[in-house]
Amino acid sequence: MRLRFLLPALIAFGLSACGKTEDKGPAAQLFNAGEKVKIGNLIYSLVDTEIVQRLGDDPTTARTPENRFIILHLTVFNSGNDEQPIPGVTLVSDSGQTYNELSDGSGVQDWMGMVRKVAANQTESGTIVFDAPTKHYRVRLTDEFSPDISIDMPVTFMHEQLEHMKTQTDAPDPFATGKK
Repeated sequence: MRLRFLLPALIAFGLSACGKTEDKGPAAQLFNAGEKVKIGNLIYSLVDTEIVQRLGDDPTTARTPENRFIILHLTVFNSGNDEQPIPGVTLVSDSGQTYNELSDGSGVQDWMGMVRKVAANQTESGTIVFDAPTKHYRVRLTDEFSPDISIDMPVTFMHEQLEHMKTQTDAPDPFATGKK
């Protein structure tokens, strides 16, 4: 007798559980490069991206990366009434691999530094640098504990500066046949 009442209750409970979804919080937001992205009082914009094989002009003192130096030019406007810190950002590849900012900006023009602030109603503009392979990334503006807010950084937005290889003018032409 109890089974007759217990069985429908268990089925109803099971069906109601199937319809429930976990609240995962706000959905991730992805913006295009060049768009303004507002997080709290800060408004970010990815202005340009550059890829370089080394930092510095002197080959004896130039810094070389493990992969490539990826330099991002950002602007950050503070729409608030108080000075605000500018948090660090992270590069995230399509496979989920993350790359943190480098803490050494020597050789990087207009480097923003690691400890950054922007005054009320002011804009800070500058560059940050990463050591990462050349590929498609998104620039994550929030930490891993906050809703994911990122800027898409397509490879076509990047400008790679390749070192010009010097050729010896008196080296023999390997394709020359010796006939005139």
